[in-house]
Amino acid sequence: MSSTTSSSGSSPDVPDAPAGNISAAASGIEMKVVAPSPGSSSARPVRTAGTKARAYPAYLAGKLGGAVVSLFAVLVTSFFLFRIIPGDPVKAMTRGMPTSAEQLVTLRRQFGLDLPLWRQFTDYCAGALTGDLGMSYQFRAPVGELIAQKLPATLLLTGVAVVIYSALGLWLGTRSAWRHGGLGDRLSTGVALTLWSVPSFWLGLLLIITFSVGIGPVPGMFPTGGMESGGTSGLPYVLDVAHHMVLPVLTLVAVGYAQTLLVMRSSLLDEMGGDYLTTARAKGLRDDDVRRRHAVPNALLPTVTMVFINLGHVAAGSILVETVFSWPGLGGLFYQALSVPDLPLVQGLFVVFAGAMILMNLLADLLYPLLDPRVGR
Repeated sequence: MSSTTSSSGSSPDVPDAPAGNISAAASGIEMKVVAPSPGSSSARPVRTAGTKARAYPAYLAGKLGGAVVSLFAVLVTSFFLFRIIPGDPVKAMTRGMPTSAEQLVTLRRQFGLDLPLWRQFTDYCAGALTGDLGMSYQFRAPVGELIAQKLPATLLLTGVAVVIYSALGLWLGTRSAWRHGGLGDRLSTGVALTLWSVPSFWLGLLLIITFSVGIGPVPGMFPTGGMESGGTSGLPYVLDVAHHMVLPVLTLVAVGYAQTLLVMRSSLLDEMGGDYLTTARAKGLRDDDVRRRHAVPNALLPTVTMVFINLGHVAAGSILVETVFSWPGLGGLFYQALSVPDLPLVQGLFVVFAGAMILMNLLADLLYPLLDPRVGR
């Protein structure tokens, strides 16, 4: 092909390129940019504003439907699971008291235990859907009232612990990943793995022995259990409750922050090789700005799930920790109900615990599209 070019800039051996063609005169190679036909699939935009507007309601409906199905599965599980627990609730309630066979039959009839299993299940589901969780066998009080009485103590204890260990885990996980391989990363990761493997009740007992009873030169500084000493009000009462909270909160934080740290560290390490971070640095952004404005937001999705699951634990509390520290919350109440077994109370608490987890997971799913526009589109 001749290298001589015409005045128009095209090769004499190559016809003038029509509109839409790009002629490379120097090399004689013709590169065609063909506009798609109106009817082809490539002519249609990938997503239109209307499509996006319709996509999120469909995403929302799917998540709500999944939550409803999960809640129904919880109702079924809570009813049948606790009926395989060995023991007769009526005999457990009347243990140590002279009770005739006629009285036992009357009690079973009073609590509906003489009805067929399918009838008990339908009555239970109908009551749960209307907010009636039944009557406790051992306390002879509505289950809903018992839960409402114990819920504030659980929310206080586990709520404070979740806020502390979520913030601590996010901060330490981010710094460990950003400076991975260093001494700080190895130290924080090793401590987190060690504490994550420690049973919470065992750690709680160690803290009681060390800081409540006292061991060696360490005097007993904190109460062994309970929520308050009694006889105080106002600011002294607040300080008394805070004094009782130190050891159980420390136990929950020591065991809980490790999971958040490890998840955040792993997510951020996956993002650190992204080209968008190299581009951000090439624009002259400081390293702290690159981490805070670009890397961390993209690494938050798995950690957001973890944080919301932890928030679900706020209502569920920690059965073992509350039992070890004699904390008057839902965890201790659940332990008392299992010892009978108090079927309505156990079932009601199980529904509340699982319902809180389902709600928090639903909120996390609804928050995802705000963090990552690709979700729900």
